[in-house]
Amino acid sequence: QVQLVESGGGLVRPGGSLRLSCAASGFTFDDYAIGWFRQGPGKEREGVSCIEGGVDHTYYSDSVKGRFTISRNSAKNTVYLQMNSLKPQDTDVYYCATYLSWSCSTSPEHWGQGTQVTVSS
Repeated sequence: QVQLVESGGGLVRPGGSLRLSCAASGFTFDDYAIGWFRQGPGKEREGVSCIEGGVDHTYYSDSVKGRFTISRNSAKNTVYLQMNSLKPQDTDVYYCATYLSWSCSTSPEHWGQGTQVTVSS
């Protein structure tokens, strides 16, 4: 079955960097888009970034554009989210999810368990 395991979260100071990883298994990795989402207590879930399967087109929310970079390594079945210039408002639980197809225009389907990112001085 599909499994997604996030890692790399933690506590970082404003302006710092973190790299999140999403290790995937149970499906043909290159055939599906994978995205990163975030959600905090009492907040709506926000789509942060998505990378398409095969063509590797990438998409970002306005709140992270220019600071975050999504990438995928097919040899390791892993998607990364490099987060630079972090701000306190980036504090959230971050989740990765597979989409219904190669396209980020479809809906997320399978979810990981999440990893906490806290940006604080």
